[in-house]
Amino acid sequence: MFGTDVYHLISTFIIYSILGWTVESIYMSFCNRKLTNRGFGKGPFCPIYGFGGVLGYLILSPLSGHYIKLYLAGAVLATAFEYLVGRLMLKVFGEVWWDYNEKPCNYQGIICLESTIAWGFYAVIIIMFLHGKILGFIDRYDSAMGEKLCLMILFLVALDYLFRFYRIFKPESDF
Repeated sequence: MFGTDVYHLISTFIIYSILGWTVESIYMSFCNRKLTNRGFGKGPFCPIYGFGGVLGYLILSPLSGHYIKLYLAGAVLATAFEYLVGRLMLKVFGEVWWDYNEKPCNYQGIICLESTIAWGFYAVIIIMFLHGKILGFIDRYDSAMGEKLCLMILFLVALDYLFRFYRIFKPESDF
């Protein structure tokens, strides 16, 4: 599938989800001057970064070596993805879990110029430097063990998210 196997796609999805959560939580903790969990659940996992990292790599890898084209395409693609996810969240949850209204050059508080600029740099970093290292990390371990670890991580994330969804959508009690 897209020149890679399902195991590597799922593994990179998990790694990008954890790395994205880590980078965003550190950044927001610095901005808020207190520890901030930027994930949906309790665990260190943001699937928007997993999907963005994997899809971005699959779509943008042909631009490898063309830094300006890669930067511009990455900035536009990731901004469009962020906007679509934000609109979907508005429809499903009635809110977006980030707010760029205070940022200059924002649109509907869902996207902003600052993030668009950052997405372009992230695209260059992922395509030109990070993805190959992530694949090398994955390949250092036995795939049977890796598959079990992926299943365990996805199971724990699913449980975490189910509990979170239950807390959000639980029916009102008559007590």
